[in-house]
Amino acid sequence: MPLRMKLSAITLDCADPQALAEFYRQATGLRPHPASDGDFAGLTSEEGLFLGFQRADGHRPPTWPDRTVPQQIHLDFQVDDLDEAEARLVELGATKPGHQPDADRWRVLVDPAGHPFCLTRG
Repeated sequence: MPLRMKLSAITLDCADPQALAEFYRQATGLRPHPASDGDFAGLTSEEGLFLGFQRADGHRPPTWPDRTVPQQIHLDFQVDDLDEAEARLVELGATKPGHQPDADRWRVLVDPAGHPFCLTRG
């Protein structure tokens, strides 16, 4: 029988935790955690999910789709409109790699620290 486990936190390594937290705050509307600082920053949701960002000295951004430096983590976000969400996230600092495996169904973007993430239709 599987354990009863509820995912409560996801933490990403990065060079600048506060900058990456601010990107995801603007993208998702999650609330900043009051104990955030330069070494560890976090965001919280109404449902209790914690999204953390920890300083990793010498952090090397993933090189997706090339796997020289693996992507390490991959987040998916459901959105109502792929084009609108993509445009807004690029405004906030995301980049769109040239390789898009199925752009009609989802979009791959890269956050300012280099982590790939996908937008999918809600």
